This record gives sequence, structure tokens and C-alpha cells, in this order.
Amino acid sequence: MRRCPQRQHSHKPPSSGPGTSSPPAGVLTRFFYARATLDVARDLLGKVLVHDSRAGRTSGVIVETEGYVGEGDPACHAAAGLTPRNAPLYGEPGFAYVYLNYGVHYLLNAVTEPKGSPAAVLIRALEPLEGIDLMRRRRTPGQDRPAGSLSHHDLCRGPGNLTRAMGITQKDNLADLCGPRLYIENRALRRGRIRWSSRIGIRVGLEHDWRCYVVGSPAVSGGRSAATGKDAETHRGARRASF
Repeated sequence: MRRCPQRQHSHKPPSSGPGTSSPPAGVLTRFFYARATLDVARDLLGKVLVHDSRAGRTSGVIVETEGYVGEGDPACHAAAGLTPRNAPLYGEPGFAYVYLNYGVHYLLNAVTEPKGSPAAVLIRALEPLEGIDLMRRRRTPGQDRPAGSLSHHDLCRGPGNLTRAMGITQKDNLADLCGPRLYIENRALRRGRIRWSSRIGIRVGLEHDWRCYVVGSPAVSGGRSAATGKDAETHRGARRASF
């Protein structure tokens, strides 16, 4: 397998200030994603994920993300080198990397960093904005309980629930996140205070505080055990990474 050269920039969580390259409004540009992964993970908080499908529009505010950074990260799919499955990670930034996790849930990632540097941000949770009734129907197909019984903040809590509610499947792998159908936009929403913690749902790479979330959001996944971490403002060694 081809091995990619290791990146030279730091992979420490950045400060909590907004990214300077993020556009003031509208769909995020390719340049937004072509940056250090942890900068993108932080700056995606407060942005809005939108999916325009035949069934209708669904959207939600991103409140939790995780960074997966290169072949040196044992939790990243690129750890094994380039394969047909993980090829999107090595491609252009700003495209979707969608895969089926353990044969159960689809997970949505935004590819980051310049082409050839395999990395991505996993979108873990949203606070629903638009298409809430459609989200509820998607989350409760064929179940005995009525769709309305599912809590508003439970709809997109966790990456698997998020893709089901948003109608995102394997067909959306390699979708252009700067395009007209599945995209992320800046609506200039206030995001609140953020924290970094170790990633959840994995068994390796736990030494890295590469999970970022909005403090106090009821849609953040992982329960109380995962709702702890270091404030971005006071994180030891936190500084902006370069690319």
C-alpha cells in the first residue's frame, strides 16, 4: 500500500476563536476545508448542515465533531494506507466521506486538508432546524411508537442517528459539500462555549483530545461520561495549527 508522507504541522486543539478563512455567510468554500483538521473541526461548530432531498429539506446546527488525522492516527481509516474504501480521504477537501459503520449506521465525514493528506472531520451531532417532521419519520419507520414521541434533541444525537434523520446514505459518499444538495453553510449563528475531549466510540487513539463540542447543548452525544473535557480557552498547549 502506498504510504503518505507525514504532515509537519501540529495536531493540537486550536484556540476557540473563529477561523479566519470562513466566509461570512453562505455555503462554506473549498478553502474552508483545506486547512488543518482540528481547525475545521472547531470552526464547523455553529455551522448548519443542510440536505436537500426529494423528500424535502432537513438541516441542523453542528454541535459536535471529531477529527481524524492521517496515517499516523490509529483511529483514522487512513492508518492502513490507501485502499479503495478510504480513497475519498486522500482526495480534494470539501467532499463527503460516507461509510457504513459495523454494518448498521452510515457516518458522515467532511474531508479536510490538501489533496494527498488523508484526514476528515466526523459530524457527530446536530440541533435540528428544518424538516423536523421528516426527521422524525425517518428515525421511526415501522416502529410502534409514534414519530412525535422522539425528542427534538434526540433526532440527530450521535452520528448514526444524524445520518438517518438527514436521509444521508452511501449514495452521498463523495458528494460535494460545496455544492447545491448536501452542504454546510454559515448562518452567523452564535455557537457558545466549546470544549475538547478524547474521541468516543473508539478503542485506539484515545490519547488525543480531538473531539470538539458545544458546552450545554442537549443534542451532544455520549452521555455524561463524554460530556467532560478541557475548555478550548484553557487547553494546555492549545494553539492554531498551520497547513
